[in-house]
Amino acid sequence: MKVWKKIWFVLNNILQFTIVILILSASWTGATYITRAVYQRVGTPSWDYIVQLIDVIVGVVIFFIVMILIGLLYRNKQVAILTSIIEAMRKISKGDFSVKLEDKPSVFGEYEEYKKIINSVNEMARELSRMETMRQDFISNVSHEIQSPLTSISGFASALRSSELSETQRTHYLDIIEGESRRLSQLSNNLLKLSSLEVDNISFAMNRFRLDGQIRSVVLASEPQWMNKGVQVDLELGSVEVEGAEDLLVQVWSNLLHNSIKFTPNEGTITLTLKKIGQFAVVTVADNGIGISQSDQLYIFERFYKADKSRNRNEGGSGLGLSIVKKIVDIHHGTITVSSKSGEGTVFTVRIPL
Repeated sequence: MKVWKKIWFVLNNILQFTIVILILSASWTGATYITRAVYQRVGTPSWDYIVQLIDVIVGVVIFFIVMILIGLLYRNKQVAILTSIIEAMRKISKGDFSVKLEDKPSVFGEYEEYKKIINSVNEMARELSRMETMRQDFISNVSHEIQSPLTSISGFASALRSSELSETQRTHYLDIIEGESRRLSQLSNNLLKLSSLEVDNISFAMNRFRLDGQIRSVVLASEPQWMNKGVQVDLELGSVEVEGAEDLLVQVWSNLLHNSIKFTPNEGTITLTLKKIGQFAVVTVADNGIGISQSDQLYIFERFYKADKSRNRNEGGSGLGLSIVKKIVDIHHGTITVSSKSGEGTVFTVRIPL
């Protein structure tokens, strides 16, 4: 591609030089015809030097007149381009991100500098449009996630006013209100956490620690959850040290493990492995749960996306957990991938630089 650009640049310069020579030649020829016509009326000067000097002067004058006319023509086009750029910027400043400037090919390359500006404006409009779409989706998703538990709390709180409720029903309604309140609190905490992680200039305390010990601690802390479902958790942890933010990485393993527990059936199996491969610590969290479809795998790290919407809602998920995991892994300059088939389980693989 660079070679073609260089070739085009050379050919373009040759073409421009050729055009200037042609205009100069045409001006000289035109001056000769004009002076000959004048000489036929007023007579030819006796000195050849004077004839040649007059021809040169007239030719130069014609050449500059032609160049001025061409310059005025290009100037009008330049003004039109600048006007369109200013108009596009004005629309963008008012929130209209659908603008698109036309980048018409230039035969002589005289507007090459404007092409860069036009492409930059178009790129800025596309990015702002994408960000606006994300903002609207974010507001819509937050509103939906907040509205659902608020509706439940309001409905069951009203039902508690009834004097005909039994103690069992009253306790059941109170449990639902308490659960929905916890869900709202968790949603708020996750939103604040995600917001803090996305601040580019924020710094985290990094230190060196045993990653296998951290993962083992997370599994032990989650014992009530996986024991309650009779899930077997197998650990294959090599001795690996990494440098990172301990508090953040704990959230990664905790979130992935809790997701596996949530979507693994009773008496199922979850396997966590840790290996050192090259300059990376590679952690896998594998289960034999319900799995994730190929279409859902493309979006599971997006905010509020729920692969199993009905079950996630019952479990109190907000669709932010994997977004937080992805952001923490990115902060550590690592990667996270997913491999899964519906009904055959899921494997999350995290690679963290040592």
